[in-house]
This record gives sequence, C-alpha cells and structure tokens, in this order.
Amino acid sequence: MAVKIRLSRHGKKNHAFFHIVVCDSRSPRDGRLIEQIGTYNPNTNPATIVLDSEKALSWLNKGAQPTDTTRRILSYKGILLRKHLQGGVAKGALTQEAADQKWNAWMNSKDAKVASKVQSISNADIEAKKAAVNAEAKVNTERAEAIAKRKQEEEAKKAEAAAAAAKAAEEAAAEAATEAPAQEAAVEA
Repeated sequence: MAVKIRLSRHGKKNHAFFHIVVCDSRSPRDGRLIEQIGTYNPNTNPATIVLDSEKALSWLNKGAQPTDTTRRILSYKGILLRKHLQGGVAKGALTQEAADQKWNAWMNSKDAKVASKVQSISNADIEAKKAAVNAEAKVNTERAEAIAKRKQEEEAKKAEAAAAAAKAAEEAAAEAATEAPAQEAAVEA
C-alpha cells in the first residue's frame, strides 16, 4: 500500500483550509485517511500551519511520500531538515548533539524571519491606517474651508442685498419727500 502525506480540503467556497493527513494514495482527496497530523490555513498572512512534527517525521521515516505542497509545508516547518540530519546521525557523519544544535539554530533563524515578517505586516497596517486618517483629516479640512467660504459669500450677498434694499428705501423716501411738496403745490393750484 502506497502511503501519501497530503492535504484534505475543508472550509467553504473561496475560503478553504486544509487538514494535513496521511492516507492511502488510492483514496479520494477528502476520503478515508489513516491519520491527521496537522492543519494548514492559507487565508492568514503569514499562513497558519499547525503540525505534529513527531508524527510527520515518523511517517516520513516509514516511507510515506509527501505531495509537492505538503513537501513545501514540511520543509517550511523544518521536518525535512530534521529527517536529513537524522540520516546523517544514522550514517555516523554527525553526532546527535550536533544535529540538534544545527536544527535549533535553523529553527531560531526561521522564527526570527517569521517574527520580522509579522512585524513588518503590522507596521504596514499601522502606516496604512495613519495615511487613511491623514487623508480623511485633509478632506475634512478642505470641506470645512469650502463650507466657510460658501457661508461667507452668502453673508456678503445678504449684506449687499440689505444695503441695496436700504439704499432703495432711502431713494424712495427721498423721492417721496420731493414728490410730496410738488403734489401739495399741484393740489393748491
């Protein structure tokens, strides 16, 4: 029986997550499995991988063949490096302490890379939020200035209209004052 380490799809449409499973190569993708050894969620940034490394290593040592995607996941988590180092220990090229030291150094550098990526993503999010707030503040000040300018123009128009109305009233009063003596003279005549 050929055993494969592969992904089993779960989740909903356009938002999948996967179980990392060990199964017979003849079984369907989401069919019967031998053992589930982890999960993989590509929807997060960076992708979330939860993997039982001891079970994965034991299945690799038993001869299970990973698919291309699971091979990359196992490589990302350091399982393939660990298997390689264990092969060196079995051949006598390395001691177990040296192999453990190499694997721990690799894991520390990998954790540092992941932490820096998470930090850069969070910094980018913070900068994007600051830029959005600044852009919104700029739009708000421009809008406030436009409203203030429009109100000022309306007040100026109202003042002009009031001045024109007052001037017209004065002219009407002056005209009425000049017409009143003329009408009285016409009435007397």
